Amino acid sequence: MSSHHSPKHRWFRRWRALFLLGGFGGFAVWAIAICINLYIAARSPVDSYLVLGGSIRREIYVAAQVAQFPGAKVLISTGSAAPCIRILFEQATASLDQAWLENCADSTFGNFYYGLPLLKRWGVKKVRLVTSPTHLPRAQWMAQIILGAHGIWVEPDIVEEIGIPGNQESRFKTALDVTRALVWAVMSQGYRPNCDRVTRLSSVDLEAWRRRGFQCEHQAGIEED
Repeated sequence: MSSHHSPKHRWFRRWRALFLLGGFGGFAVWAIAICINLYIAARSPVDSYLVLGGSIRREIYVAAQVAQFPGAKVLISTGSAAPCIRILFEQATASLDQAWLENCADSTFGNFYYGLPLLKRWGVKKVRLVTSPTHLPRAQWMAQIILGAHGIWVEPDIVEEIGIPGNQESRFKTALDVTRALVWAVMSQGYRPNCDRVTRLSSVDLEAWRRRGFQCEHQAGIEED
C-alpha cells in the first residue's frame, strides 16, 4: 500500500487549508473593524438610552435625563404601562418625540434581541444601558456582547431600586444568557427580527387610556381615577 497521498487527496487538503485560512482571515478583519468602531464610539457623545423594563424608577430616571440633556433617543423595552411613562415624561418636561416603547421582549435576552434592530436603524454608536444593580452583571455582559458585536459602545446607567426587587440573579441564569448572547452576536450579523409593537411615546393616547382605566406603580407618584 502506497504511503503517498493521491492527487485528489492532496488537492482536497490544500483547498481545506485555504478555506480555513480565508475564514480566519475574514474573522480577523471583522474583529479589527469592530474594535476600531468601538474605540471611536467610546469617545463619541451618548446618542441613545436603552431602558430595560422591570422598575418604573428606571423610567423616572431616564425622563429626568432626557429633560436635562435633550437630543438622545430613548428606547424603553417592555417597561411600565404606556400612559404612566407618558405622564412621567410630561411631568419632567422631557420630549415625547424622542422616546419609543418596544413591547415584544419578554426577557432580558429579548430586550437586546428586539432592541438591536431599532438601535441599528437609528444609527446609534453609543448607548446608555439603564437598569438596576440586581440586574447586573448579566444585563451588562449581554449588552456589551450583542451590541458591541455591531460596533455600539455600551455604558451602564445604574438606578437603585426601592423595596424587594422582582428579579433574582443566579450563576446559571447568567451563564445561560451570556452563552445565548455570544451565539446571537454572530447570528444577528445576518438576521434582524422585527417587532410589530413599537410605539412612539407622543402617540400614546392618554384620554383613551383614562377611559379604559390604568394603574401606575406607587413609586411613580401618579394618581389616576
